[in-house]
Amino acid sequence: MDFVDLKTQYAALRESIHARMQRVLDHGQYIMGPEVAELEAALAARTAAAHCVTVASGTEALLIALLALRVKPGDEVVTTPFSFAAAAEMIALIGARPVFIDVDEDTANIAAAGIEAAITPRTRAIIPVALYGQPADMDEINAIAARHGLPVIEDAAQSFGATYKGRQSGNLATIGCTSFFPSKPLACYGDGGALFTGDAALADAMRAIRVHGQEGRYRHTRVGVGGRMDSIQCAVVLAKLERFDWELRRRGEIGARYDALLAGASVAPLKVRPDRSSVYAQYTVRVARRAAFEQHMSASGIPTAVHYPLSLHQQPAYAAGWAGRSFPVAERLAREVISLPMHADLDEEAQQRIVDAVRHFAPSDDAGIQ
Repeated sequence: MDFVDLKTQYAALRESIHARMQRVLDHGQYIMGPEVAELEAALAARTAAAHCVTVASGTEALLIALLALRVKPGDEVVTTPFSFAAAAEMIALIGARPVFIDVDEDTANIAAAGIEAAITPRTRAIIPVALYGQPADMDEINAIAARHGLPVIEDAAQSFGATYKGRQSGNLATIGCTSFFPSKPLACYGDGGALFTGDAALADAMRAIRVHGQEGRYRHTRVGVGGRMDSIQCAVVLAKLERFDWELRRRGEIGARYDALLAGASVAPLKVRPDRSSVYAQYTVRVARRAAFEQHMSASGIPTAVHYPLSLHQQPAYAAGWAGRSFPVAERLAREVISLPMHADLDEEAQQRIVDAVRHFAPSDDAGIQ
């Protein structure tokens, strides 16, 4: 059994993927070919964002967003300690300081209620990360940011396609960032990403930054990066968009079925709030004796994954300055979370096999998650 089944997805889209990639091979514009503008237009239309800028990865998107906002060494950016490292990494890379806020226990997203107290005169931005597929509490976060005159960067690397109060993730803040890493719900076959904004000046800045800060050939008006998304990777995403709505429906159905089938089991699924949807980039549960659960599932032939086993303030690269500080919810989740197989082609028989294996991990083996 695959944790994420990319082979079945490829088989369903083979003809379209091959045709689109062949067009790139025929025209030979591997960098900034016509597929780039085509994908940007399609993604902008999908999110209702005024501007979309494709880039080399989701991580590059975060870096370009910070550079466009002119975040500089010595500044502070508020974000979550329970996430993949990319947001904190890009903040630190430009010499700013990530300021961590604990997370909500039911969703694992940043707790909006804790943000305002962390804002100082050095704060330059807020980066909420949409963990596991659902957006954070963006209205509350945007309201806090507005009171302090701060921009918000929505890290939608795991939530592209999700909705929040009827609006599309990726277009919920000053700038939205997403990733097309192969395991994402909408993905390419390498690295890729995109930025979204309603601000024309920011869009122009981000377009310049992704081509080494050039506003014209060899006219460098900013310090930039080599951050373009390849034409072939854009072609792959364009092909995958053809069945993306179907995949989102399937992910929603599979997530709801997991919730129903796991009721009363010895694991506790994270919750999706009623005013938003999740694309289930991962279907994540909490279990008290995770190592034993992992071993049990592996022995049953079921792959699992832990996203993420250590909070960022405990990671060696980011621990400086956080000695003696605790983010208890993030730390507890880091000890307990584990993700089950989730993809649009997961059939009922395979899902039932997964659920049966979970249920055979006896409650008596587990200290209990409330």
